Amino acid sequence: MALQHLALLTVGFLAWAWSASGQSPTRARPLPTYEAWRSACRDLPSNRIVSNRLPTRDKLPLASYADFAAALDPFLDLCRTGALASARAWVGAAPNADTFFNLEAGYYLQPTTPFQPFAERHKVAPGTRVLFHGDLHGDIHSLLTYLDALQRDGTLDGFRIAKTDVRIAFLGDYTDRGRYGVEVLYTLLRLKLANPDQVLLVRGNHEDVSLVARYGFLAEIQAKYGREFDIRRTVRLYDFLPAVLYLASGTNVIQCNHGGLEPGYDPTLLLDAPAPASYHLLGRLHQRRFLTAQQAWVNGLPSETRRTLEASLTDFQPQSPIAPTVLGFMWNDFTVLGSEPQFAVDPGRAFVYGDQATRNLLNLSHTPKHRIRAVFRAHQHAGELNPMMRRLMASRGIYRHWQTNDHTGLLSAEPSALRAVLESTESRAIPDGSVWTFNVSPDSVYGAGCGFTFDTAGDLTVAERWEDWRLRVINHEVSLTKP
Repeated sequence: MALQHLALLTVGFLAWAWSASGQSPTRARPLPTYEAWRSACRDLPSNRIVSNRLPTRDKLPLASYADFAAALDPFLDLCRTGALASARAWVGAAPNADTFFNLEAGYYLQPTTPFQPFAERHKVAPGTRVLFHGDLHGDIHSLLTYLDALQRDGTLDGFRIAKTDVRIAFLGDYTDRGRYGVEVLYTLLRLKLANPDQVLLVRGNHEDVSLVARYGFLAEIQAKYGREFDIRRTVRLYDFLPAVLYLASGTNVIQCNHGGLEPGYDPTLLLDAPAPASYHLLGRLHQRRFLTAQQAWVNGLPSETRRTLEASLTDFQPQSPIAPTVLGFMWNDFTVLGSEPQFAVDPGRAFVYGDQATRNLLNLSHTPKHRIRAVFRAHQHAGELNPMMRRLMASRGIYRHWQTNDHTGLLSAEPSALRAVLESTESRAIPDGSVWTFNVSPDSVYGAGCGFTFDTAGDLTVAERWEDWRLRVINHEVSLTKP
């Protein structure tokens, strides 16, 4: 895959940025209140207005890299001293502290430092509300519009979650392709610092040094802060975000990740762990176990699909999110229709799974105590109205794959026509084995290309019985006419 060469393409940039960074310790700085932060960001021109340009330095709400580091450094300290640092929180072997928590090292430049992606399992009680948001891609205006609404309804009090029965989960891709990646990351770090156990940050495919070097974030932060920028500490934050989050209540679990399925990972030990928050290193991925466990189903696939599946799945130790092949939790996709092939390769991107393949793989992850019921994810967006984006717009920003009334004759139908056949109500049940894609925020290249201006979040209410879990779709119009 072309993605496997991204690291090679960025080595020169990284070497330059590394030598240019000041790498000096930052002094603790007072953190602004939410109201002060909101005011500082209010007059930023939207991404659609600045296009590929940066706002002038006098408009930056964080005047120096030290202001950004005032949130970054406490977050890194929290990772090294909080739950992640407790060996008892890890199922199986805990990561090597000398490499996992070493802020001066990184798998991308030092072969002796391994890439150590991990999974997180988070338990919640029935009645808990879990708020989900998809890709942000440097869109500070949509993020703050969403947080403003949470202030108004009493969910947030400043950066603090005001209710103990609420969690807020973000599904990755926080920077790149937008000019406010710094501001988005800063806002998310402030939320996490104020609510360490209630804010959940998932790692997307753009939380990877190869991607941010190619698609804009490193160039953005370097342009904003020059030699002040400490690349080493900034990109290390990605390694403390889980590649997949299993949200559990009672026996029911939702798999929450940015991309799609990773057939090589077995979550059963993690799902049954007793602690409220537990972690598990992904380790070596055994993808071919899926072929063995589902041999009869694989043999019944069309010959071309079967050959593609058997040639693509391999057992490997991840060396990065894209080497020796992509990490599925961060990269893979799903078909739009149930009639499409059950497995395909999207050249230059990742693998695409169909409805039967998805349910068969989820069945392998069930335990006597826990059952993965659905997948919540983001990632599958385009800057033009392709079949997926048409369905996201028709579904008010949260699309459930493989709906019964959808068919090939509607693949290129307009969103207005699709609303008559697709699920678009505010409150929705969650069918067993379903996959839900969350839309990207509107002040992005995707929103501009597809012509939408509404932001989307999901409000999940957890219940005793799976049949009573409900997802409420929340939309907010975002003003994109900032001066």
